[in-house]
Amino acid sequence: RDLISDLLSEICVFDSCMAAAASKEMEDLRREREGTSLNKEELTNLIDGGEYFTQLRRRIVDQVLKDPVFRCDDRYFLSNEEAFDRAMEKSVRYMQVCRDLGIDDGVERSFFKAILNEELPINLHEGMFIPTIEGQGTTAQKEKWLPPSHKYQIIGAYAQTELGHGTNVRGLETEAVYDPETQEFILHTPSLTATKWWPGTLGHTATHAVVLARLITRGQDHGIHPFILQVRSLEDHTPMKGVTVGDIGPKFGYFGMDNGFMKLDHVRIPRDHMLMKYSQVSPDGVYSKPPVEKISYGTMVQIRSGLVIFLARALAKAVVIAVRYSAVRRQGQINPGEPETQVLNYQTQQYKVLPLLATAFALVLTGQHTLKTFFICRQEMAEGNFDSLPELHATSAGLKALSTTMASQGIELCRLSCGGHGYSLASGLPYIYVNYVSSMTYEGENTVMYLQTARYLSKLYSQGAPSKTLPSNVAYLGGDYPVHHRSTVHTAQQFSDPHVLLEAYRQRARRMVTIAARRYQQAQQEKGLGQPEAWNEASVDWVCAAKAHCHYIILKSFHEAVFTTELCPLNQAMMKALTAMFALHGILENCGEFSHGGYLTPKQIELAKEQLYSLLSFVRQEAVTLVDAFDFHDAILNSALGMYDGDVYRHLYEWALRAPRNKKEVHDVYQKHLRELLHSTKAKL
Repeated sequence: RDLISDLLSEICVFDSCMAAAASKEMEDLRREREGTSLNKEELTNLIDGGEYFTQLRRRIVDQVLKDPVFRCDDRYFLSNEEAFDRAMEKSVRYMQVCRDLGIDDGVERSFFKAILNEELPINLHEGMFIPTIEGQGTTAQKEKWLPPSHKYQIIGAYAQTELGHGTNVRGLETEAVYDPETQEFILHTPSLTATKWWPGTLGHTATHAVVLARLITRGQDHGIHPFILQVRSLEDHTPMKGVTVGDIGPKFGYFGMDNGFMKLDHVRIPRDHMLMKYSQVSPDGVYSKPPVEKISYGTMVQIRSGLVIFLARALAKAVVIAVRYSAVRRQGQINPGEPETQVLNYQTQQYKVLPLLATAFALVLTGQHTLKTFFICRQEMAEGNFDSLPELHATSAGLKALSTTMASQGIELCRLSCGGHGYSLASGLPYIYVNYVSSMTYEGENTVMYLQTARYLSKLYSQGAPSKTLPSNVAYLGGDYPVHHRSTVHTAQQFSDPHVLLEAYRQRARRMVTIAARRYQQAQQEKGLGQPEAWNEASVDWVCAAKAHCHYIILKSFHEAVFTTELCPLNQAMMKALTAMFALHGILENCGEFSHGGYLTPKQIELAKEQLYSLLSFVRQEAVTLVDAFDFHDAILNSALGMYDGDVYRHLYEWALRAPRNKKEVHDVYQKHLRELLHSTKAKL
């Protein structure tokens, strides 16, 4: 009690000392906002996907902030076990709120979980378990499994990855052998490497799981199929007979998620526990194959499509923190003798954070477009039309890889741009980074994802079909598409023309595909390699080609969203500037590929650089308003550096005083370890 009184007294003294400095920082942000000419609310609606979704999100935010269970102000002080306990408490409360308020719409629940900003143990239940049943279950199976799933009477995981097998689904070892005598499947992990490893929710939460296993019937292996397995008792949560399950242990991040392992020892399940919408096994063991080989990838395609928005919002949080802090942090002078300069006024800082602001907008809008495309494709598949699936599968794989890379690297750059304070958990940036960098390897390791996209590009390129017969995203691979060897740009301003930029990205992508295809062919013709060996020989070039293609898709989606959305003139001008900034930054960071074959000359690269620097100055004037448009509440952002009021130093100091290590004036380690040392070597001073 005395220590608390002392601390409160110290805060009062500190308040008086910091008042002048605090008002200066707060005045900096106030001035930035007062000078805006943008319609912030309109931009917020654009980010959310429309005014309706903005209002929906805000209603959910109000609900979250009223509930003490959802607090996260002490998150950075929790141990791993405390984080898991807190996440489970929030999961249960989340389920109760959804049940009590009748929140059963997928969009509402997605907003709810995004606002919680927590790796809840039940995330995979709604994110993968339920969608798999919805997408691959028969009518009877959906009627059986979906009602208890929606009511949280059962909680499911998605068990695909194995200890020795991750992204390569075809390499999975877990078996599902059909026994026609009992009309059961026998699920078994035949080796240590077949152990299911990493599935979220599986460790200590799930009662059931969709298990991906090799379907074997009548002695024939029919590849990977989904099966529903009860993992734990619904009475006391103990593992079912033949099931060994647990948590894989501490991780780099995701402390609230119980990523698990599972071994199966000849566990029997009824025949109708195989999801049979597209593939079936008759009572006597006859197998009927699906109409399209990749139909079973539907859940993964949905997850990868959603990841683009998921990562975009994570990057946006980091950018909000970095921009606000850069606007209040003062250091050095541009002109000697002047007051210290806002860090955001330095061009080097602008080059770090403002292209990331453009990237956040680009990924948000691309994610919206990709999800819409997925839902259209899903409806088409429900009607028996699978024509869109190959492109969607290839596009979602590549976009997953590029967006997670852009976001993860961008979050780290935001942390670095905040200097030493960015290393503090109080900044919020380390938490964002460790919880989102894993996206580069989960749901498909990124290099493998690029190569999946590359195979699609290779197939289209080799066919040489007319451009008009190809999907618009890959029309540039048509045999009749004009190949321009030189760009006609001769002024810096032309590099803000979206048609110039889009064509530059198309030409780059086509050249990279051509280079990879040529190396692939040479490996076969000149080295005598078979197709698999030749593909491996050209795989680095194919990854570059896939990246170039996906970079173009993001720019194209960004451009289309900006030019088809009704915005006020000033907002429209700013969004066009951000589109150009995103494109130009990509050109400068990959200038070797854009200048390959002489398409962009060194002089044109300099013009692109000149235009980008001009855009940095333009966007700088509205940077604070642009990050404000993401509309993250302080309690959700949870960052001392990114608080809306800009009073960063007060927030940092008060956060430090709340640290558990500061509860006692003399820490316990003094008596345990330090006292004896200091007294035995007591200096006479």
